[in-house]
Amino acid sequence: MSQPSASGGLGIRDLTLSIGRGEKAKRILRGISLDVPAGRITGLAGESGSGKTMTGMTVLGLQPEQATVGGVIEFDGRNLLELPTKKLNTLRGNDIAMVFQDPTSSLHPMLSIGSQLTDHLRQHTGMSKREALERARVVLEQVKVPDPAGALKKYPHQFSGGQLQRVAIASAIMCSPSVLIADEPTTALDVTVQAGILRLLRELCDDLGLAILLVTHDLGVMSALADTIAVMREGEIVEHGDRFQVITAPRDPYTRALIDALPRDGSTGAEQATTGDAS
Repeated sequence: MSQPSASGGLGIRDLTLSIGRGEKAKRILRGISLDVPAGRITGLAGESGSGKTMTGMTVLGLQPEQATVGGVIEFDGRNLLELPTKKLNTLRGNDIAMVFQDPTSSLHPMLSIGSQLTDHLRQHTGMSKREALERARVVLEQVKVPDPAGALKKYPHQFSGGQLQRVAIASAIMCSPSVLIADEPTTALDVTVQAGILRLLRELCDDLGLAILLVTHDLGVMSALADTIAVMREGEIVEHGDRFQVITAPRDPYTRALIDALPRDGSTGAEQATTGDAS
């Protein structure tokens, strides 16, 4: 049985989600229980439609309006599913943040990077514009965006895909959240760029003590990055354990099938994440 979540982390208990009513209701999540402790990367893997992304979205209260949700999502001693919308909105982005597969989905094409990084921060903290810009510069430097001061004046279209994902990660951590949900953060990037983003997530987890929930279909990514791995299938967790155990000695046939499907040529971004250099 899962233990209570560590300070600063998440504790998900018997999470259910259905869309529709009565006999026609479609069950998307079927009793998910998962810990996402501080200072660790928890991998949530599964094929498209397994419910892994919906799990992350539900943590943020971004499930479909017609969804019926049950269970507990514990954060800082509170059940997020019971919070009023106003309080949940305050937590979202401030204490729990998300990085998406497509960085352009969280960045406005017509606003400078400086404006986008500082507006939310100033709203939540009351910082002056100068203080917020300095914080943004420091965070861009932290995520290794070249020329952080100059980057603040640029617009999204002026960055490469890898740099843009770093900017999106910077945006997510601007308010110093304790939980970061990364939903397929490297899928849209080429192999060498993937490696750099994976290393960055590891460094942020270790340096900031973040609780990271890494959502991906790619067990190769998990094998290089996650501390623990949960494997989802059709709305249920079918396997959960230490990374080494899950990758080398999976107990569930579905997990074994996912592992057998991994490329064997040693060229995955996951394998380069601990050895190669990437932008």
